[in-house]
Amino acid sequence: MKSIIKSLFLLLAMGVFSLNATASSHREAPLIADDPLADNVDVYAFRSPERPQNIILIATYNPLQLPQGGPNYYQFGENIRYEIHVDNNTATPGDDITYRFTFKIRNQDPTTFFNIRLGKQNLYTTYTLEKRIGSGDFIKILQNVPVPPPNIGARSINSAVGLNTSYESLFTKAVRQTATGERAFAGPVDDPFFVDLGGVFDLGDLPRQNGDPRDGLACMNTSAIAIEVPMGFLRKNGAPAQPANILDDRFVIGVWASASRQQIRTLSPGAAAHEGNWVQVSRLGMPLTNEAVIPIGFKDYWNSLTPYQELADTQLDGFFYNPELALYMDDDQFGGAVPGFAPLRIQRNSLGAFDFGNGQDGLFALKGTPAVAGTALDEAVFGSLLLPGPGKPRSVDLWPIFHTGVPNVRPYQLATGKNGDPLAAGKPFINNFLPNGGDMLRLNMAVPPTPRNHPLFSSLGIVQAAVLGLTNPTYANINLQWIPNMDGFPNGRRLEDDVTRIELQAVGGVALAAIGLWYDDYPGTGSPVTPDLLGVLTYTTGVEANDRPFRTKFPFMPTPNAGDGVCGGQIAGPAQMLVQPTGSLGITTPDIAGKEVMMGNFPNPFTNETTIHYEVAEAGNVSIQVFDMNGKLVSNLVNAPMDKGRHTTQFDASSLLPGVYFAKAKNANGDLLQVLKMVKN
Repeated sequence: MKSIIKSLFLLLAMGVFSLNATASSHREAPLIADDPLADNVDVYAFRSPERPQNIILIATYNPLQLPQGGPNYYQFGENIRYEIHVDNNTATPGDDITYRFTFKIRNQDPTTFFNIRLGKQNLYTTYTLEKRIGSGDFIKILQNVPVPPPNIGARSINSAVGLNTSYESLFTKAVRQTATGERAFAGPVDDPFFVDLGGVFDLGDLPRQNGDPRDGLACMNTSAIAIEVPMGFLRKNGAPAQPANILDDRFVIGVWASASRQQIRTLSPGAAAHEGNWVQVSRLGMPLTNEAVIPIGFKDYWNSLTPYQELADTQLDGFFYNPELALYMDDDQFGGAVPGFAPLRIQRNSLGAFDFGNGQDGLFALKGTPAVAGTALDEAVFGSLLLPGPGKPRSVDLWPIFHTGVPNVRPYQLATGKNGDPLAAGKPFINNFLPNGGDMLRLNMAVPPTPRNHPLFSSLGIVQAAVLGLTNPTYANINLQWIPNMDGFPNGRRLEDDVTRIELQAVGGVALAAIGLWYDDYPGTGSPVTPDLLGVLTYTTGVEANDRPFRTKFPFMPTPNAGDGVCGGQIAGPAQMLVQPTGSLGITTPDIAGKEVMMGNFPNPFTNETTIHYEVAEAGNVSIQVFDMNGKLVSNLVNAPMDKGRHTTQFDASSLLPGVYFAKAKNANGDLLQVLKMVKN
């Protein structure tokens, strides 16, 4: 084992395991795609890095909002119940705490088509926040709280003919204290999720094989509700004020969000009326469940269920026992048809005995044997949940991650200290077991938050915590101790977590490898850091961070992109429209016919240096200058005659502060050709 740890640590030091790498439900089901106001987008639950004794609960709705989408800008909907649900006790049925937001909208100046004019807002939105404990009555804890307007632009927000204020002021004033001690926020934000949507849904072209990755949500906004809740409000009844240790199971919560509408909608000329019972039309817990796990024939049905109803509906379990995505990570199935997933290969002969390919038995052969006695796979412990039958190979990893959480019980401990036996006791590193419902985001609140400026902070969450627990001498022991990123997905979900990458790695079997079920190419002795394992650990989708930095204070999400800003559509040159500037990762390479220059940069966001790629359609002088957010020139990158074709230049920002920078390209006449937004972390 010492040689294994040494080999892994050397690879870590060489950067094999990226520490700088930093998902979701956008239009995922047929019915809810027709009702975007009620469409759950994402759920987040994490300990506050600002106030560690508090928990942050966030739900976003109404996906893919264009900043310039007026005059009827995106908003929350009336006649919709937006709810965040919390479960903390397996002994009580259903939710233990529920927060409900409802919204009212009115026009303050119906005589204009503008959204904002002379201090008045149309679509002026307020909300009421209610709270329920268990199955009791809802009580109002906030009422008639204004929602920040859409970030239309400087004239509408800043000028005397608009609201005569700053958007930052509107945003920060929207944070309110409730009557019961929480803090709340509701309003538009920059969508904090990041993924190459175009690539992933193009038959799994992730990372793109013929093209450059791009954040499909860059420059997009969404509508967020957020609550900051003292940990004492959320812990299980009877639990002490402070946890006994960092994996205390009395501090595990399950979080999910929903949207509900009344059954009957009656249309009349220019109006609509709503009546009848309330019906859940959308829900979300774990990211990407309904988007990439549940097949299209069950998506609307899945949205109608609560997690508690889902747990009792065994017909959905099969999509986790034998996930469709795994078919594209198996060369005996359809792996060859999806080359982007080539590094994510399913173990078909782990430790020479266990086959985790779809339809195979996984660890079922161990059921009822002395080998699993006293482990979570023991029928007397959780075996009926985790080894339900043959032909369900992922019942031991993917199913519990999504449906029960993971217990701190053998074999769910890191391989450190196991001496080659995956069923032995090892390094404790996760305990968010709450088998009280189906798909929920489970968080053990006892785990301390990882500071965002910690040198080992990583968007790979639990995957990176496992790497550190296997490789870093500080953590590579069998003691219970805090490891950076133990508070990351899937133990809750931080805004920074790269959940798309983590979930794809999980389907590829990274959790199985972490507990000692090494990949097929492990020879049985020596280092388990085989090409297959390295392929999974170093896999990237190409988009690893949000296009904008997160805030350091509640509600932590960035302000929404502005309709008149760099995200507000294409930038017009003297006689033509030029390339749309985006905050996406990768190189912008659209058709350049009739245009003079195209720019893109990679990586973006970046740490110290990024490469700007640009393409010149016709030979001529090109200048590229970089400015900061205040318009100050910080670098002259290019000012020279350029031949037709593609070129690159380096932007060294090592001496500059983190933030947003803009590269501006001009021709010999000084005409502005393009503005490229770049983000330094």
